Amino acid sequence: MKLFLLLGVINGFLAVALGAFGAHGLEGKISEKALATWEKAVNYQMFHTMALLVTGLLATKITGSGISWAGWMFFIGIILFSGSLYIYSTTAIKTFAMITPLGGVAFLIGWIILGTVIVKAL
Repeated sequence: MKLFLLLGVINGFLAVALGAFGAHGLEGKISEKALATWEKAVNYQMFHTMALLVTGLLATKITGSGISWAGWMFFIGIILFSGSLYIYSTTAIKTFAMITPLGGVAFLIGWIILGTVIVKAL
């Protein structure tokens, strides 16, 4: 699944860029609490970037739709979880914070699917 490798590379780049922007561009412009929220978004994006890369690599060895579903759940989780936290931390619009748990659930589903796929492949 070259797509998940590419999504992993793009998200890795974005996580580093957004982390640097938060540290240098947002410091002093948003509250410390909002900056901590931004950092949490960056951390979860980078963690799940690694999950996308692993999923892409495993897809070369493991066939079936499960591995693809795991990758999509990680990607959707990044968009919903990290994306909503980025927006929330810079706008303070609480609606965006309410989207974050959906991203967390997508991450959890991705990990469950990935674990199931790996166990079945062993």
